[in-house]
Amino acid sequence: MATRREVLTWNDVDKLIDHLIPQFEVEFDAMLLITRGGLIPGGILAETLKMDSILTASVDFPAEGEFDKEREKTRLTMAWPKFLQFPDDRLLEGKRILVVDDVWGSGRTMTAVKNRISGAAGLAYTCVLHFNPYRSLFGSLRPDYFAAITDAFIVYPWEIYRGPEAVLLKDF
Repeated sequence: MATRREVLTWNDVDKLIDHLIPQFEVEFDAMLLITRGGLIPGGILAETLKMDSILTASVDFPAEGEFDKEREKTRLTMAWPKFLQFPDDRLLEGKRILVVDDVWGSGRTMTAVKNRISGAAGLAYTCVLHFNPYRSLFGSLRPDYFAAITDAFIVYPWEIYRGPEAVLLKDF
């Protein structure tokens, strides 16, 4: 069975952001954007919330091809993340951190980031545009804030391919 795809416009993203804003019941000390998916929605949220303290995290998990087929799913679920970039603990300690990504699919990235913030004595609040409870590996665990629930593969406007052969050169 093929996965349903949903291609969003910038207007769709604006509506999702508008749905998120009223949900925030606390004032955040900083925002942590998960690369790459959280950069654009996080930037929009940071501008809207007038936040100046913006941090980034880059997290990598082993690719599916790195495991043998019979134990693949179990080992992928249990794989430890590799933090390619993460803020120093001193920037997180005692702070209320809004962690932003585009989608909560399996939940591995967001959960790893939240746990690392907690380990630094910070308080993480998770936020995504789309929550996919059907793919989540964490049972009833869900993001603190989300704009929509989906079972589709979401294509955001910033993910549409814009490589050299996709761009038409025009005289202006």
